[in-house]
Amino acid sequence: MDTIVERLNKVELNIKSLKPIRPVNIIAVSKTFPLDYINPLIKHGHNHFGENKVQEAIVKWSNIKKNNKTIKLHMIGKLQSNKAKDAVKLFDYIHSLDSQKLADALAKHQLNLNKSLNYFIQVNIGNEMQKSGIPIGELDPFYNYCKNEINLNILGLMVIPPNDNNPEKYFKSLNELNKSLVLQDLSMGMSADYIEAVKHGATFIRVGSSIFGERS
Repeated sequence: MDTIVERLNKVELNIKSLKPIRPVNIIAVSKTFPLDYINPLIKHGHNHFGENKVQEAIVKWSNIKKNNKTIKLHMIGKLQSNKAKDAVKLFDYIHSLDSQKLADALAKHQLNLNKSLNYFIQVNIGNEMQKSGIPIGELDPFYNYCKNEINLNILGLMVIPPNDNNPEKYFKSLNELNKSLVLQDLSMGMSADYIEAVKHGATFIRVGSSIFGERS
């Protein structure tokens, strides 16, 4: 059985074989996994890790980040505005910016804590009622508000495509939306579809099971 580091290396080789135009950052999605799984990657020199719950991330990562300034922690799950202060304290990237209320809370706590994070706007690309994200029709004004009125550093867009076995059309659409806003980065693609995402311009991919194995 491959080790965690060997599985990460396989993902890196798969990406390299695609010859992407821009570097692709692999976010090792460490949510629910204990430090025994994470430490080999840190020792290997991997820096980008993803969590989806603020409180779990605080317990797991606070001491590690104090002792390792190269670690970049990504919030990839739904973020409630009442958790914004804790998120700003701990995380470096937020991939799930999906409302003005959340944007305002994050901007306020950034100012109070004198810290600047990197953000991706989550887009509800399939217009799904049950899924978070900014509708495509509201994207332009929301982006302009975040960038120009409250000074959030928006790197790009993020998407979790609908489960219809054809993620490529959604990746293509998100890339086109990203270009229309003259943004440079794209957060899309997970273990099952990161190759298709990279083909369509992803610069951040969120990979869990292909590195850590299936969650029990």
